[in-house]
Formats: sequence, C-alpha cells, structure tokens
Amino acid sequence: MSVFEGADFFAFATRFVEAIPHVKELGISVVTAAPGTAVIKLPYREDLIGNPDTGVLHGGVITTLIDTVCGFAAFSDVGDGFALATLDLRIDYLKPATPKLDLLAEGHTYKITKNIVFVRATAYHSDPQDPIANCVCTFMRGTKGVEFVNSASKMNSQS
Repeated sequence: MSVFEGADFFAFATRFVEAIPHVKELGISVVTAAPGTAVIKLPYREDLIGNPDTGVLHGGVITTLIDTVCGFAAFSDVGDGFALATLDLRIDYLKPATPKLDLLAEGHTYKITKNIVFVRATAYHSDPQDPIANCVCTFMRGTKGVEFVNSASKMNSQS
C-alpha cells in the first residue's frame, strides 16, 4: 500500500520541489502532478544563460529541471516515502532552448523493479512533440537519506 494514497499530488510535488534548495532557487514550479508523472516549469531568467551571445539557457539548468521531474515521478510512483538516488541520467540535447521562453519538463515512470525505477522525460517550450531534450533515467530504491514523507509532515506542522 502506498503512503501517498489519497494525497494531493500537486501539493505533494510542490513540497518535493521546494525541499531541494537549488531547485527552489532556480524558480522551478509544478504545473501538474499525479502518481508516477509530473510536469514542472523553469521560468526563463537572464542569470541562467549559458551563452551570453545567444541568450540560450545553460545545459546544467536544463539537466536540473529534467532530473527533478524524473525524481518526483520515480518517488511518487514507488509509494514508500524513502529516498531514491539517481543512478544514471542520460540526456540527448536535440536543439538549443529558445531565449526568453520558459521551459517545461514532463517525466513519467515506465518500469519499477525491486531495486530500480526507470523514468523517461522530455524538456520543451510549449509542444512536447517538439522537444529540446529527451532523457532516460534510473533511480536506486531504498537508499540512505531523508524520509521525505516524515520531513514533509514536519514542514506542514510548522507552517
């Protein structure tokens, strides 16, 4: 049984994103969320530019966006509330992000085993069929780390 049964996944995903300091600092926010899937958004900001001549976002920022959406998809689909660790994150950059446009990333799990969660994701501006980057990612289940459900509960009680 999932510890997330009956959860408000939008609120849960928002807490997940805001619990990661550098993700919060980048201004990443949740657009939609459900068990095993989410769409998150990175607003375009000039301080995130990787190439000052073109205004294109830095690839590391795009990597953070994709890793975050994959992490939430995996974490929410497993349902046990325990930490996961990124084992492998392969990103194919298909084209540069368009300057001055926000970036979205959509991720979803496609297989869960006893020890590994497999996730796919894309980053795009407005059309998921016109991706900027594609990703496949794997996560190790049951790693040492913060039990998010308890830490999220503490955050809620302190609000």
